[in-house]
Formats: sequence, structure tokens, C-alpha cells
Amino acid sequence: MGIKAFICGVAGLTLTGQERDFLRAEQPWGFILFKRNVSDRAQVTALVSELRKCVGRPDAPVLMDQEGGRVQRLQPPEWPAYPRGAVFSRLYDHNPTEGLRAAYLSARLIADDLLELGVTVDCLPLADVPVAGADAVIGDRAYGTEPGKVAAIARAVTEGLEAGGVLPILKHIPGHGRATADTHFLLPVVDTEVSELERTDFAAFRPLAHLPMAMTAHVVFSALDRAQPATTSATIIADVIRGSIGFQGLLMSDDVSMNALEGTIADRSRASIAAGCDMILHCNGEPEEMVEVAANVPVLAGQALARAEAALKARKSPQPFDRTTARAELDELVARAGALIA
Repeated sequence: MGIKAFICGVAGLTLTGQERDFLRAEQPWGFILFKRNVSDRAQVTALVSELRKCVGRPDAPVLMDQEGGRVQRLQPPEWPAYPRGAVFSRLYDHNPTEGLRAAYLSARLIADDLLELGVTVDCLPLADVPVAGADAVIGDRAYGTEPGKVAAIARAVTEGLEAGGVLPILKHIPGHGRATADTHFLLPVVDTEVSELERTDFAAFRPLAHLPMAMTAHVVFSALDRAQPATTSATIIADVIRGSIGFQGLLMSDDVSMNALEGTIADRSRASIAAGCDMILHCNGEPEEMVEVAANVPVLAGQALARAEAALKARKSPQPFDRTTARAELDELVARAGALIA
């Protein structure tokens, strides 16, 4: 059997026999880890190794959401804390060079943490542009409210990850910043006119369209598609993500187990692939749902396979790096950002 077009999570710190059998049989393209999968360095390293052994691919991508701030799967005291995106934004407003440097250093240090464990993909950077009145699910994770600044900081984050040998995933394309609900629970509807979306939300993604992977937004943009969120909208994927923004890399859904999407997990998976997603992301590790996903996605082929292969080939070897010096410089910059609002 070929490699299937999905990425999945697992339930705990080690694999169950059922999970091993499932992974061997269904051959997901990759895996994603969460706090429930993390105890200490030795445990995570062993889990990552076992996941790859199950599918027989030493280069199978292993993903993690390690942003800093509110979204850190690797947490103190075992791993260091990292600043939220708003810190880079604050520094950038004071001194753009310092803001970009802090963003780069944070991502470079995160990449060092991840690669030590065998994790080769981080779900960063964000190019979401929040607006007043939006749900706080993005909030201080964002790099600002001006698309040019957001794109510049996102590019610095990307460069830090790449220098550390970790692949970036651009999210949440074509924009989550206007969402008035948390997509873990509800489906947000954005009624903004297309011209304004092009000027703001979509504009932040265009300078990053060359990145190897991107993750969709479970958000309805009513001016473009009144019925379907971006993840399951053929119109938005073709006309905006592939068209106006110009992203040509591997496109994965956001987590199809989120309540923003309707229908069964099978329905959601089929609809996302039909709309133009190359890959389904399923995160919660529920075995019955994982079986549904695997049964309703194709074997990677054609353009989706080419994009997946190109994404893996885009990963660079880590560059020489002095962790102690980098952390000291980052801490100094973060302290400076705090002083700006003291």
C-alpha cells in the first residue's frame, strides 16, 4: 500500500498495540504530537522513533505546535519558555531590526529543541492578522495588525526554523485573524468584502507563498463562499489560496476533529480533499476517528505526492549554533520589550 494523505496524532506517551497495527496498515504521511504525548526528552525521542519505525520511513515528518506563549507542547521545567508573537510585534514597532532578530532567535532555539527529539516540522509561522472584536484564539499569538509587519516577522520565524533544520507550516491560510469564534468549538463567519480581505488578511500571506507547507483556516468568508469554510471550499482554495495568494506548496487542512466543521469525520475528510487540500490533519488520537480518516483519504499521488515530496526535500541541514549565546540575546530583547510597556 502507498502512503496515505493524512497526518495523525496518537493517544499517549507510548504506542498501543492497536496504534502500531493501524499505523503499519494505513501508512499516514506523518504524525503530530501534543502535550499528552510529552513527558521528558527520552520518552519523546523514543516515541518519535517508534512512529517512524511503524511506517518504515525514517524521514516521515513529525509535527508539533511549538509557537511560544500560549501554544507550547514542550513546556518548562523540562524545556524553556518562549515569547508570544505579540512580543516580536512590540519590539518591531520600537526597532524593526530588534523585532526581527528576536523572532529569528526564538524560532532558531525552538528548532534546536525540536530537532533534538527528532521532530522535524513546526506549525509556524502564523500570518493571521487580527482585528478588533475578533475572538482571542489568535490574539497575542499574532505578529501584529499590519500585513507587511506580520509577513516580515513571519519570514524571520521561518528563517530561524529553517536554520535549525526544521520545516515551517504557514498558518492559517487565507487568514484566521477576523474569526469571531474559536474553531475548536464553533464555525466563524467573516462578512468582510473581498477588496478589504485582499488588502489585509490575504496580503500577509503573499510574501510567504513560497513556503513548502500551509494549513487552512476553518473560517467562512461569505463574500467568497457563503456555505463552506476555506478548508472545504473549492472556490477559496482555487481562487484565493492557489490563485490570489499564489501558494503552490503542500496544503493541509487544520484539524478535522474541530467542531467548526460539520458532518462526520469521514464527511469532513472527503470534503477537504475534494475541495483541494492535499493532506488531512487529524489530531485528537481517537482510534475510531483515525480509522474513518484513513478510509476516506486517497493514497498520495499526482500533484499532492509531488508537493509532499518537495516539502520534505526543502528541509535544510541545521547550521552551526551557540545555544547559550542565542538564549542570552533573546532574553535581553524580551526584557527590552517588557520595558517598552512598563
